Amino acid sequence: TFKMLVPALLVLLFCLRGHAGLSPHFLQQPDDLVALLGDEARLPCALGEYWGLVQWTKDGLALGGERDLPGWSRYWISGNAASGQHDLYIRPVELEDQASYECQATQAGLRSRPAQLHVLVPPEAPQVLGGPFVSLVAGIPANLTCRSRGDARPTPELLWFRDGIRLDGTTFRQTLLKEGTTGSVESILSLTPSSHDDGATLVCRARSQALPSGKDTAITLSLQYPPVVTLSAEPQTVLEGEKVTFLCQATAQPPVTGYRWAKGGSPVLGARGPMLEVVADASFLTEPVSCEVSNAVGSANRSTALDVQFGPILQARPEPMSVDVGEDASFSCAWRGNPLPRVTWTRSGDAQVLGSGTTLRLPSVGPEDAGDYICRAEPGLSGLGGGAAEARLTVNAPPVVTALHSAPAFLRGPARLQCLVFASPAPDAVVWSWDEGFLEAGSQGRFLVETFPVPEGRGGQGPALISVLHISGTQESDFSRGFNCSARNRLGEGGTQVSLGRRDLLPTVRIVAGVASAAMTLLMVIIGVTLCCWRHGKASASFSKQKNLVRIPGSSDGSSSRGPEEEETGSGEDRGPIVHTDHSDLVLDEEGALETKDPTNGYYKVRGVSPPTSPDSCMTALQMKSPGIFNLP
Repeated sequence: TFKMLVPALLVLLFCLRGHAGLSPHFLQQPDDLVALLGDEARLPCALGEYWGLVQWTKDGLALGGERDLPGWSRYWISGNAASGQHDLYIRPVELEDQASYECQATQAGLRSRPAQLHVLVPPEAPQVLGGPFVSLVAGIPANLTCRSRGDARPTPELLWFRDGIRLDGTTFRQTLLKEGTTGSVESILSLTPSSHDDGATLVCRARSQALPSGKDTAITLSLQYPPVVTLSAEPQTVLEGEKVTFLCQATAQPPVTGYRWAKGGSPVLGARGPMLEVVADASFLTEPVSCEVSNAVGSANRSTALDVQFGPILQARPEPMSVDVGEDASFSCAWRGNPLPRVTWTRSGDAQVLGSGTTLRLPSVGPEDAGDYICRAEPGLSGLGGGAAEARLTVNAPPVVTALHSAPAFLRGPARLQCLVFASPAPDAVVWSWDEGFLEAGSQGRFLVETFPVPEGRGGQGPALISVLHISGTQESDFSRGFNCSARNRLGEGGTQVSLGRRDLLPTVRIVAGVASAAMTLLMVIIGVTLCCWRHGKASASFSKQKNLVRIPGSSDGSSSRGPEEEETGSGEDRGPIVHTDHSDLVLDEEGALETKDPTNGYYKVRGVSPPTSPDSCMTALQMKSPGIFNLP
């Protein structure tokens, strides 16, 4: 019961003193502290007007109220308790001591501000991979790695020095353990050593706040180097076809073990020594000769190109172009030569030089610019090479339509009209039109249209077409009107008018032919009538057929039945039509003699030439061996 009354009395005492103005308070509170691993750490705490229980906490855990802190062998509280001094000591400091500490006056309800104890771990001496002697190859980039292991806190900084001078060009890398603590750190120094670095000493230093002076590790460089090559050619400038000697010289450590020659990247077979002889040609200008020298460390390569002089060689031909009228056009061609050839441009069929250089530009071209353009290079100093290459310029423009000669035609005969169309791009359609209609293709009444390509058009004017309008059975109106031939493409339309000429027989020929025909007809009638009368009543021959063919030259009926084409072919020889003569009015008497039926049934006696005997009855007495030929007794 007494023990329970003591704390109550103490609290009452403090309350009474507080009312008197003397309350407990901190005279000194702990601050954040940095301690080196293994050293001693002291966290101060001083209280005024307080003589009660004082304790320390670590990360919220009470360490106890006794001064020697039983259970914490490296921890104790020190200082004059009567004057309120309650400092916490830790020795030796270990990593587990890194925590947040508070000083508490439990009976007064006072707590100090938290104080963080940081434990520093100095870094170990770093390690350089491959040391203490590192072998490097001169001229070859290399990386030197310095590594620091352990639980150094904070993470150490790794620095490189040569002759006391800090080196740049390092890369830092840090590796963490699974728990998040530092596993190791590395610093990589990148350098390209030279022969002057042989025997040099480099130092890697690990330093941190725990060890500002740091710890050093030194290494020594040992240099080897591949061959150092020089390549020369004699002579350096040559004409195509001349001999050239290449000389390859090298120094190396260790010594040279072999040579290899190449031209344009391809090995030169059979070449193994330090000398090479060749015959120069144009390829040596762009395909350098190289010499590769090897030793145990590596190899080195040097190359050189000859200054070979040769005549122009065409590398790129100009390409054909097709542009719209009013646009710019350009041609390009490439010639290779040494020295560089002089290139000129001309137009086919014209010696005037339009330009020089690899490119020809034609601004705002028109149809007159269409044609073939020639890129020409003059021969070189040796007189060899050179030549020309051409390309066609096609100017896209509205179609150009031209009427072709058409032969005159006969009335009611066939006719043909033609037009020639040049167009680029090719026309969408070629149309024939006249008064009452138009036709693009196929047939319509008396008209038929055919369109076909021409094998070769005029240079640069694009493909050519011929369109033909066929007319069957011409009429009078066809000769008086015009026929339009027109074509269109995306750039416009062009056309022309074609007229049909008329072809007639000469008037004199027609008159002579008419007179001759009439005279022949009259002569044949007279002869026929005379023979008919002379033979009447005496005919004894028989006709072989009931119907014989009698050809009557110059018959007007036959003449009128022929068309225009027959008139043309028959004007030289008028043979007349073939007439079928009916002899059904002829009968045989009892003696086998021919008797003529009386067409008047006895009104007239058919005897001799007694009138009015008809011409037909006289003609029936004619005996003929063959058509058109009379048989006389």
